[in-house]
Amino acid sequence: MKIALSSDMSKPIVDNIYKWLIKNDHKVIWHKSEANLPWPLAASHVAKNVQSGEADSGILLCWTGTGVSIAANKFKGIRAALCKDAETAKGSKLWNNANVLCLAINELNEKTAEDIITTWLTTDYIPTDEEEHCLALLNKIESGEKLNY
Repeated sequence: MKIALSSDMSKPIVDNIYKWLIKNDHKVIWHKSEANLPWPLAASHVAKNVQSGEADSGILLCWTGTGVSIAANKFKGIRAALCKDAETAKGSKLWNNANVLCLAINELNEKTAEDIITTWLTTDYIPTDEEEHCLALLNKIESGEKLNY
C-alpha cells in the first residue's frame, strides 16, 4: 500500500512510524520536515496525495491529532479520523471509510502506534445501506447541497 505521511513536528515517534511502514512493505510518501511545520500545511501535503490518488491512504500526526484532522477534512473526499486506540481505528474504517489516520504525538508510544496503524491498515470498509447513506450525505455536505431533514 502507498501511504502519505506527515507531521507538524519532527519527533522520534514519526521516524519510528516511517521505519515501521517501510519494514512492513509499504511505500511511503514522507513529507519529512526537520523544523516544525504549521499543522495545516502538514495536513495539506497528505490530503492532496490521497485526494489525487498518488497515495492510497495517509497518516498525519500533530501534538493532539486534532489540528491535522480538522485541516485534512477541509479537502474534498478526505475522511480523516483521529484515532487514539485500535478499536477507534477499526471503526473509522468499517463505518466511515476513513482514508486518513490522524494520531496524537503527545499520547503515542511505539507499541500503541503500531497497534493503531496495523488495525487501521488491515480493516476494510464494509458497505451497508446505512453507511452508504451516511457517506452519500457527507458527499452532499461537501458539495454544498441542501440536506433534507
